[in-house]
Amino acid sequence: MTDPVTRRAAFRALHEDGCFVMPNPWDIGTARYLAALGFPALATTSSGYAFSRALPDTDWAVPRDAMLAHIAEIAAATDLPVNADFESGYAHDPAGVAANVTLCVATGVAGLSIEDATGDPAKPLYDRGHAVERIRAAREAIDATGADVLLTGRCEAYLTGHPTPLDESVARLRAYAEAGADVLYAPGPKSRAEIRTIVEAVAPRPVNLLVSTNAGLKVADIAALGVRRISVGSSLARTAWTGFIRAATRIRDEGSFAGFDGSVGFADLNGFFRKDLEGR
Repeated sequence: MTDPVTRRAAFRALHEDGCFVMPNPWDIGTARYLAALGFPALATTSSGYAFSRALPDTDWAVPRDAMLAHIAEIAAATDLPVNADFESGYAHDPAGVAANVTLCVATGVAGLSIEDATGDPAKPLYDRGHAVERIRAAREAIDATGADVLLTGRCEAYLTGHPTPLDESVARLRAYAEAGADVLYAPGPKSRAEIRTIVEAVAPRPVNLLVSTNAGLKVADIAALGVRRISVGSSLARTAWTGFIRAATRIRDEGSFAGFDGSVGFADLNGFFRKDLEGR
């Protein structure tokens, strides 16, 4: 197994130029399969994991220690660098965020993200100044460990229904960069114009783009907009759930097993994991 120092250096190098896809597994099996496909890095998905535990993807529905154990499991599953979806840091105050970020770094991740959603529908985003202090606390906590872990500052303006999500995202992401975020991320924009605006606003910091639907943009198109990193969030997990739900529903409603058509064969999956186990 490649040591964390090597993986962290490789992860930082990925952000220096070009554009790469960092897909999101939700368990060890999907992590190892994605690694075998040749992706250069992986990221955890809080929602993908929550759904597998019969929990919603709301702040802290998955307890902090359970999430840390999951992140550590994914980080240890392959030789690839892993970025942790660490939600809002499992604390409201900067000191609590710092303490929890220190625990997250100890899992062996190469990067982690901190978002600014409060989980409170009445006030969905932390005040901008407070959000900046939380990013600054995360940065200082990472630096104190001596680990070369990339910090992603994440703005949830689009996902929480802010009235002017693009303007708010740009303002916050710029502030997060000044507070020490290495990578900037505002999940939600889909138009080329909005994506390009965010990229140019925070340059030269790299930008992560979430691709959660097939909006017609391919990797080459996204790279041409200046995006450095692409993640897919819960999309792969939801794709798997879609097949499961459709097949199970057809059995119940139609007495039909046609939902199994086109499925990957047992021998294919079993053969992959047999070979994978032998190679470890």
